[in-house]
Amino acid sequence: MAITDIPILSMLRTRLQWSQERQRVLAENVANADTPSYRARDLAPPKFEAPTALAAAPVTTVSLTRTANGHIAGIEQSESPFRAQSDGDYEVRPTGNAVNLEQEMMKVAANQMDYQAVTALYTRSLSLIKTALGKN
Repeated sequence: MAITDIPILSMLRTRLQWSQERQRVLAENVANADTPSYRARDLAPPKFEAPTALAAAPVTTVSLTRTANGHIAGIEQSESPFRAQSDGDYEVRPTGNAVNLEQEMMKVAANQMDYQAVTALYTRSLSLIKTALGKN
């Protein structure tokens, strides 16, 4: 049995990838705090109840095409395997921007704590496996 086949390690890796992707999305929200008509985005947490849901068919999306080297590349949302989530509990400023920096920074801090907890669990799981194998 390969180490990648152990379900708990697979779930922890998925959670770590989700935390990394969520950090990127939250950073975009903070970076666009003054952009007119920008709406804050977030990712829905991964669900581990149905293992077949993780291997669902990929969703095709329309992406922007760069027709010249001087054009700025668009945001590639198709790269992420995680679903986007919108809360709808935002306050819109007169410019149309709906990013609340306090909420975003609280989400960033919570995401960081979750990442650290999952990293600790992953490390401990690996050390348990090493101990069981007599490699410790």
